[in-house]
Amino acid sequence: MSTIATITSKKQLTLPSEQFKKAGLREGEKVIISEENGRLIITSAQRIVEELAGSVSVPERFRVENIDEIIEQAKNKYFKTQKK
Repeated sequence: MSTIATITSKKQLTLPSEQFKKAGLREGEKVIISEENGRLIITSAQRIVEELAGSVSVPERFRVENIDEIIEQAKNKYFKTQKK
């Protein structure tokens, strides 16, 4: 099914409700946007993590933390070193 959506001046796009539901997405969920041959592909980040679960060993120090907290810490560390 195809529908028309509009991209705003802030480069935001509202997903049509029916397609949002069919994709199994939730409000506030993180998604991965990739491009293949000029087409944008939106994939649930959580789904990708679940698919990869067990295929990569997680360091002990990250096993007790929330993924959003780990990402925030990594960004803070990265940008702190970039300012020098």
